[in-house]
Amino acid sequence: MYPDDLLYTAEHEWLRTPGEHEGSVRVGITHYAQDALGDIVYASLPEVGEVLEGGTPCGELESTKSVSDVYAPVSGEVVARNEALDATPELVNSDPYGGGWLFEVVPAERAQLDELLDASAYVATLEA
Repeated sequence: MYPDDLLYTAEHEWLRTPGEHEGSVRVGITHYAQDALGDIVYASLPEVGEVLEGGTPCGELESTKSVSDVYAPVSGEVVARNEALDATPELVNSDPYGGGWLFEVVPAERAQLDELLDASAYVATLEA
């Protein structure tokens, strides 16, 4: 349920390195987050070229239950966004680690990745 090859944040985002673009990481939300949100009906994502500050809101996911902020897991520039979510936001629910990814960002400093959680540490936060 929480792939070992990903990094995680306490805000329930995952990061896959490398992303599809040179130097980038792909970002999405975890199974736990999509399950807690319920059926996703709309995704507001950062635009390509936008510079994000780690730990700050950069988008929103709207579900049948609520609206939840998406946080930038690292500081850096957005190089891709999942345009498929415009037409099919439910991909976040059905395939959170695949087709339901949100955006890709090139970290301003790679050292930021060292501060993220591995799968076992992330799971421990859920059990706390």
